Amino acid sequence: MNKDELKVETTTLWNFPTQNYGDKPHGDNKYRGVTPAFIIWNLLQRYTKRGDLVVDPMCGSGTTIDVAKELDRKVIGYDIVPYREDIIQNDSRSIPLEDNSVDFVFVDSPYSDNIKYSNHPACIGKISCEKEDFFDELEKVVKEIYRILKAGKVMTWLIGDHWRKKSGFIPVGFKLYQRLTKYFDTVDLVCVTRRHQSSNTPFWHERARKYNFYLRGFKHLFIMRKPKKI
Repeated sequence: MNKDELKVETTTLWNFPTQNYGDKPHGDNKYRGVTPAFIIWNLLQRYTKRGDLVVDPMCGSGTTIDVAKELDRKVIGYDIVPYREDIIQNDSRSIPLEDNSVDFVFVDSPYSDNIKYSNHPACIGKISCEKEDFFDELEKVVKEIYRILKAGKVMTWLIGDHWRKKSGFIPVGFKLYQRLTKYFDTVDLVCVTRRHQSSNTPFWHERARKYNFYLRGFKHLFIMRKPKKI
């Protein structure tokens, strides 16, 4: 799809067949857990304007940076292990920005230890979502986002649920959402169709039927607003 043909999504079900749009890369589509560029494009169109400061504290391969720059937004991308030179090395649990200084935050975080993001010992993606510690660490990120975000501005968080044979279904999204609502008001909730995941094969579909479980078909996109000061 040409970027000139893009339109802002009008429903809460987002289905993007490709990771990228237009003729320029946005992040690296070979990066494990890469964020579809359409998601960030839609969010920036709705909740930011030119010149706003956008922050991604878990920047991965840099998709947020590329989309934000293309839309004339200021942008800072952090990651505990930077994938490229314009991503700043930093732990998302302590963001080096002033209070109330950011216009928009996007997060696409690990949702367990199912993907190896890095060898860094402090990586949140090394903690299983079967442990409450996982959500405690994510809440530290939530607190930092609350601190740096301007009152009345929006943050968004993309995350999936988890299933394992030994522990069954873990509602990662709902458990995170409970933490988010301690700090932010809800603007809306979006379901993002999952594509190209490794489990989308005849082998795994047959196992899901045989052993009576469901493969993950979507991710949660939580759109939250920092309350305005009274």
